[in-house]
Amino acid sequence: MQPRKHRIPPEKTAQARSLRRDAPFPERILWRRLRGGQMGGHRFRRQHVVGPYIADFFCPDASLVIELDGLSHEGCHEYDAVRSRYMEDCGLRVVRFSNDEVVQNVDDVVYRIGLEVGLPP
Repeated sequence: MQPRKHRIPPEKTAQARSLRRDAPFPERILWRRLRGGQMGGHRFRRQHVVGPYIADFFCPDASLVIELDGLSHEGCHEYDAVRSRYMEDCGLRVVRFSNDEVVQNVDDVVYRIGLEVGLPP
């Protein structure tokens, strides 16, 4: 019997599950506002695998990736640029927010995401 072929490598799926389970505070705040089609019916996924990367949030309807940058991203601007470029080459738009933006003014972040998915201002 041949081993089962997965679309997404099992270790990547396990990593995404772990990231969802141990989500940092800013991601949990934003997720409460994005989940369940609250953005005009647009559904979002958390910790979605895109090729070799895992996007913080993904909206398939709008081909939109939302990335939150915290302390772990300091000094990683080149790596983040490579990730963004890869996702853009896959036909996705990437929007980045800092963790501080989410914590200090989640309403503004949600408004800007709404504009990205095509909701009226």
